[in-house]
Amino acid sequence: MGLAHSPTKARPTMQLILVTGLSGGGKSIAIRQLEDSGCYCVDNLPAEFLLPVAHRLGSLGEERAAVAIDGRSIATMKEVSESLAKLREEGFDVRVLFLTASTDELIKRFSETRRRHPFSIRAEHEGKTLTLREAVELEAELLQPMAKRGMIMDTTGILPAQLRRWVQQFAGEPGARMTITFESFAYKHGIPTAADLVFDVRCIANPYYDPALRPLTGRDEPVARFLAAGAEACRMVDDIAAFLETWIPAYLRQNRHYLTICIGCTGGQHRSVWVAETLGRRFAGRAGVIVRHRIAEQLARLAPEATVQTA
Repeated sequence: MGLAHSPTKARPTMQLILVTGLSGGGKSIAIRQLEDSGCYCVDNLPAEFLLPVAHRLGSLGEERAAVAIDGRSIATMKEVSESLAKLREEGFDVRVLFLTASTDELIKRFSETRRRHPFSIRAEHEGKTLTLREAVELEAELLQPMAKRGMIMDTTGILPAQLRRWVQQFAGEPGARMTITFESFAYKHGIPTAADLVFDVRCIANPYYDPALRPLTGRDEPVARFLAAGAEACRMVDDIAAFLETWIPAYLRQNRHYLTICIGCTGGQHRSVWVAETLGRRFAGRAGVIVRHRIAEQLARLAPEATVQTA
């Protein structure tokens, strides 16, 4: 690739996505999706090559590129942070996607694929022995500083097709100062790891108890009408929106690039979905607003005939 040449400053419009995170978290799916979406992709890039590769791709006229760097480059993660800062100063639209999952979920994935964890192999080279759980927990600890620099995407319990859609959304708003994500979830499955702000909407009327509405989701018109007719549900949305209007500027002043706002109800199917969708429409005027659903998207995919989606 001619990386030994003097770096040429990339065009300011070039989007560069760094995909990193825990082994087994979904980096391979993410990088393949970005390639399908038109990005020039480099997988398993040694961290010290990030800056020269970005400069080279920029000089070649690439408009969108993605690189995957994993925990094996942990010794040079400080260099990665410095490179990202430099690229932003040079005008690159830099985004960091950090993929993670619960420890139990990662252990399950490695057990199912029968693959060895990279940190177990690394430990053997150093004359040590790690269990799979110890390897997962060690990698999570060492990568924690990098997680704070990007959008954390918790892939626990989601389908590969769902992850691909989320990655598409993540890459879809060039130039946004901050990516704001409204994500619905089910309390019975736990609060997502990626949550920055969490709002509990279990106190508003539950469409689940209406047999006609039970199989639907908060994205369906009958459920939306049911909830919009309730004064408490509307006031909940108004109060959350007012809070966000007040405090989003403070997050921007702290140079935050990502803010994930999680909305939870018991099953993650009706109330939280409707609130997330409603908030997403209210803030749609801002660049970089994403709405996603941990449960409703799976229901729509597994049983599409059960719901009639709104336009």
